[in-house]
Amino acid sequence: MDWMHILKCVDGSFYIGSTIKLESRLFQHQQGTGAFYTSQRLPVELVYCEEYQNVAEAFAREKQVQNWSHAKRKALVQRSFQKLSGLSKKKFKNK
Repeated sequence: MDWMHILKCVDGSFYIGSTIKLESRLFQHQQGTGAFYTSQRLPVELVYCEEYQNVAEAFAREKQVQNWSHAKRKALVQRSFQKLSGLSKKKFKNK
């Protein structure tokens, strides 16, 4: 199986990735060899993952979530699915 995963970094930011071997990829990130971004923000913790039938689907989901705001990613991690659509809407300021 293939995975889209979200890691929470020590600075509170989220790292979104995809992999075919979740446990070994998490180990790499925790050792500082997974990605430059996470190596600068250790320790990291796996806070969310989704399983897919193939790597193309996992990668597509990774790219989708990478384009989300921190608030929307946080809602996904917290499994507050009802908040996701509201966090997608553009907020306009009144003049």
